[in-house]
Parts: sequence; C-alpha cells; structure tokens
Amino acid sequence: MPTVRTNDIETYYERRGDGPAIVFVHGSIVDSGMWDDQVAALRDEFTTVVYDVRGHGRTGGSSRDRYDMALYASDLHELVTALDLDRPVICGHSMGGLVAQAYAIEYPDEVCGLLLANTFTPTILTRSEWFLRRVAMNAFPPLVRVVGIERLERFNVWVAERFSKGVSGDYERVEMLREDGTTITTAEFGKVIRSMARAHEHPFDLSAIGVPTLILYGENEKGLVRDHARLLSDTLVDCAVDVVPGGGHASNLDNPAFFSAAVRQFANRAVGRNGETATGEDAETTTK
Repeated sequence: MPTVRTNDIETYYERRGDGPAIVFVHGSIVDSGMWDDQVAALRDEFTTVVYDVRGHGRTGGSSRDRYDMALYASDLHELVTALDLDRPVICGHSMGGLVAQAYAIEYPDEVCGLLLANTFTPTILTRSEWFLRRVAMNAFPPLVRVVGIERLERFNVWVAERFSKGVSGDYERVEMLREDGTTITTAEFGKVIRSMARAHEHPFDLSAIGVPTLILYGENEKGLVRDHARLLSDTLVDCAVDVVPGGGHASNLDNPAFFSAAVRQFANRAVGRNGETATGEDAETTTK
C-alpha cells in the first residue's frame, strides 16, 4: 500500500499516468475512490494523484484531537513535496475545495491552477448558513454516536432533496464508494465535521489566489453552493464558472464525462498548453 509521511501520519495515495500533475482532493466522509472516473479519463495525458485525506479511508485517523484546514493543507503540501510534483493543478470537491483554497493561499508558488467543485468558502452569507455551520454541523457528531453515520447521512440526503430536488444526484454511487472503502470511525467523523464547521477560523485571503481557477457545480446543486460560486467568481482574479448538466452535489460522479472533459481542458490551459478558457459544452460560463 503506497504511503508517504505527511506530518504525523502515513497518507495513502495512488499515482497514475504521465505528464503535468493533477492532485485530486476528495470531499468529506468518502475517500479517493470518488475520483476513479477522472483518473481513468485523464491518466493518458496527465500524472493523476489521488489520496485519502487525514481521517478518511486507508490513511485513517490520528491522535490529534482537532483538525482544521491549515492542517489539511499542510498534509497536502507534504504529499506534493514527497512525490516531487512540479506546481500541480489542485482539484478539490466540497471539503476538498476548502483544502485546495487553503493550499493555494498558503503555498502560492506551488500550484499552477485550482479546480473547485461543488464547494464553498468560509464566508457566511446568510442566517440559514450561520445556523448550518454553527449549530447543525456541531450537532452531527453527538447524533452519530446514537444513530450511526449511515442513518444520519441518509436523513441529511432526504432533507436536502426536500429543498433542492436532484442535489443528491446518483447517491447510490456514493453509497457504493462507502461500502467499498474503509469506514470512517465515529471519532474521526467528529473531527472532520468540526473542521468544516470551524472553517471560518482559517484566514482565507482569497485575494492571495492568483492562479487560474475553474469552479464547477452541478445543475441541481443547492442554492448555498451556487451563492458561494458567485462569491468566488466575483473575488478571484482569473476565474471561470461551469455548470455540470444533470449533476448534483457529487457532480463528478453524476456526469463524469462532462466533468473529466472540463478538467482536461482547464488543466491544459493552466499548465500553458493552450490559451483557451476552460469551459464545457452546454455549460453556463462566466469569465473575468
């Protein structure tokens, strides 16, 4: 099992293909297997690196009692350094998008492009988001001890579908990923969820991100993520926004062909192999 030392843990990773590097950072409570379609599609032209973020999958947990975005970004930096990757494109989904932003801010000379999928920033835009971050998410860990991760997640999906039809997308694929992967422990679940609830504590100076950025979100994504996509687009200096047709929150799983094509085109632009804007067919695009 390939691992590298990142701070105080052994981080599991998989490296495939050859060419400019793309590092994929998965979302919370899944693992690197969520990127299988993208690795299969892109390894012909790029070096693809996926890894299990601290607390997840085959990396597993640690003795630390608290995680935060700075720690995740430091782990990613240690991984990139150990694998001798030269200014990779960083592609992050949901929580992984927060990690990607933190990495680009902390290590601006060690990234050539950001792809932020179905993600958000630490900025709190509305009262409902304040409630979600400060109250609901902090209540998840105690609930998990009572009902279990799977039941809580299914309830969360049920609630999300009531407000944003289609946001869960092909949720059966997400469940299959969790069945095939290593189950996250209750203790690690608590640390991961609290790190997201406290994301606003990390000093995210978005003006420090100067590399080309592509934001992707699913056509059926919830309004909160759409709002954050607009905020990112309005703030970042070189940013495009694409909508993944038919996609929900896990848009790379819901429409892998579209998503992978958008990654390929954007990565080629970011590494300087063409000057085209990274967009996808039939997507809504905003560039500045």
